[in-house]
Amino acid sequence: MGSAGTREFDVVVLGGGSTGENVADVVVRGGLTAALVEAELVGGECSYWACMPSKALLRGSEALAAARAVDGARQAVTGGQEVAATLARRDSFASNWDDSGQEKWVDDAGIELVRGVGRLDGERAVVVTAPDGGTVRLTARSAVAVCTGSAPRVPRVDGLRDVDPWTSREATSAQQVPGRLLVVGGGYVGCEMATAWAALGAQVTVLQRGQRLLATLEPEAGDAVAASLRALGVDVRLGTEVTAAHREGGEVVLATGDGELRGDEVLVATGRRARTDDLGVDTVGLEPGRYLDVDDTLRVRGVPWLYGVGDVNGRRQLTHMGKYQARQAGAAIVARARGEQASDADWAPTAATADRLATPSVVFTDPQVAAVGLSRARAQADGVPHRVVTHPIGSVGGAALHADGYSGTAVALVDPEREVLLGVTFVGPGVGELLHAATVAIVGEVPIPRLWHAVPSYPTISEVWLRLLEAYRG
Repeated sequence: MGSAGTREFDVVVLGGGSTGENVADVVVRGGLTAALVEAELVGGECSYWACMPSKALLRGSEALAAARAVDGARQAVTGGQEVAATLARRDSFASNWDDSGQEKWVDDAGIELVRGVGRLDGERAVVVTAPDGGTVRLTARSAVAVCTGSAPRVPRVDGLRDVDPWTSREATSAQQVPGRLLVVGGGYVGCEMATAWAALGAQVTVLQRGQRLLATLEPEAGDAVAASLRALGVDVRLGTEVTAAHREGGEVVLATGDGELRGDEVLVATGRRARTDDLGVDTVGLEPGRYLDVDDTLRVRGVPWLYGVGDVNGRRQLTHMGKYQARQAGAAIVARARGEQASDADWAPTAATADRLATPSVVFTDPQVAAVGLSRARAQADGVPHRVVTHPIGSVGGAALHADGYSGTAVALVDPEREVLLGVTFVGPGVGELLHAATVAIVGEVPIPRLWHAVPSYPTISEVWLRLLEAYRG
């Protein structure tokens, strides 16, 4: 089919995931018109292939582990996890890969949904190719926001692309438990999916090129998760690099420095890449395949009408940070459209700073790892003065009540001159719910002497805050 002509909006948003939805919602609430362009499912990666389905896969084993950790409840657990029910519950959290509910939300929000593959086509213009082959040209009076996110990166290993590897998408949406799963990469995705599928009965091997899992986090995190995975029956191989891959019949065969490994499926979890390679960024003077370089209002440097929001700018590739950036970018677009700012020097209300100062994240393994702010390694690399304080979480009364034999660690980095927190990491069962208090303390730069007056309830795991303060005081 041919072209359907040109349509004009105040803002055109490329990518209908959670980031794009939030940009469009903010600008429409601000009185502008917006088109949301999406080629796949509205709601994006998080809703269908990442956050929601992965955590649904993990929740059953987490609930069973919590029950087994309490004497009296342990005796009531007489069976294992029911695989079919777990997968069905996962499917429900992914809306059975049906975005009609999200489509209704977009319509109710006053946003125009345009289905198809969108590409930049020069200044303030996007050409969308619809599923039937027809095209429409969208032009923007104020801004184009690129919210196309990131995609799994498959490393250049001989034969690896040819064995039809799983990425995070297949790992979170698989309809059967693999007999033998080889996991290449020991980061967030690799550790979570190894935990989930091992708990559902798969024989899992994790191959990590470095010497520690979760290498960007505190060492206590990677060590604890490796020990937990091994206790679950996972073969964790550190310092192991995959050099080649091929299939023999239905088997995946990986060549490594430790010899040959065989499995039914291989999950490649070795990082992400920007989805800008086939986006038409070259038509506005940018290099395809690169992350978009943005300022703190998420505006692309050198292209004043173009915004790069969420994973596509590479700043912090987490759903909640993409939504945060979306709110900030949307506010900046509205303010600029109204001419409310005299100059680019005064953008504090719309600047995105949290992704630089205090990005919270949780790894939903067993134990959980919850972290915000700087790690020891990052502070050392950046030359930031710091003092490290640690405390075993299991020593507080609330943790002992939470689980028999509770084992975990709290790590805090303190600026010794300003006496404010720089970073906090919790490792242990259920610690994800402790994280927001740490985030508030870091973002608010709450002085340590003031934190003494934030009294934790007794008996809760939050008592560990008091113990950290006592350890800092010495």
